[in-house]
Amino acid sequence: MPKELPTDGSEPLSNDERQARYHARKAEQAGAIIRYRRPADRRTRPQRWHDAVAELLALQADYTAWAAALPEALHGTATGEALQAIVDLDLSELADIQPPRGYGRD
Repeated sequence: MPKELPTDGSEPLSNDERQARYHARKAEQAGAIIRYRRPADRRTRPQRWHDAVAELLALQADYTAWAAALPEALHGTATGEALQAIVDLDLSELADIQPPRGYGRD
């Protein structure tokens, strides 16, 4: 532990003592650190599946609009080709899948 301040001024604090006192003061000021937990995902697997597929379909619609607004000169670039690959994906098969509910509930 750091020494108390000398009241009579007889000996100055060393660098180590000053550093220890500084860290002790910072620890006192910080107090307890509050950490919050991330809420648990309470959705079932089928709900998570349907949400993920809906998100993919929404993203594909956004990329389709982006590809449509892309100037003709940029269609051959890496960006244009990546957008076209995303637009060409057939996500209807994913939307048609009904995942099993499990534990004999299907």
